[in-house]
Amino acid sequence: MKRILTVFALTVFSIQMVYSQTTKDWERAKAYTLEYLETMPADKYDLKPTPEMRTFAQQLLHLTDANYGFTAAATGAESPMGMGANEKAEDQSKENVIKLVMAGYDFVIANAGKLSAAQLEEKITLFGRFEMTRGEALNKLFEHQTHHRGQTTVYIRLGGATPPQEKLF
Repeated sequence: MKRILTVFALTVFSIQMVYSQTTKDWERAKAYTLEYLETMPADKYDLKPTPEMRTFAQQLLHLTDANYGFTAAATGAESPMGMGANEKAEDQSKENVIKLVMAGYDFVIANAGKLSAAQLEEKITLFGRFEMTRGEALNKLFEHQTHHRGQTTVYIRLGGATPPQEKLF
């Protein structure tokens, strides 16, 4: 009986550690992205380095659309946003983009950290095409948001500002 209680306690501790680390990572990513959003001058949110590229605002709104889509697919939570709705927003002002992007991070934080260790190992088919675990889908999402935030470093420099310092911890 003592062994069963010990295993149970370790499992509960493990689940709490997964939740805690996932939440911390996403809160750090949210804060870091906010620094990027705040650094870019308001009159440069429509900056488009080349005709085939997204604007600065569209890059961050694309990141936000993925935050909703991946999180909904990985966790089963219902997304309050339609696919691609943020990037197509009519109001792409600095103020509105910050509001939309932060709400997307809040959706991830509210839902991703709720999955237990066992749920993170459950297999899903992401977007009807990719076989992976729920945890792998969330890792892909983290990679995606990092990629698109990183792209905006060049936009910020082209906009005449200095990007925020790296925030790994």
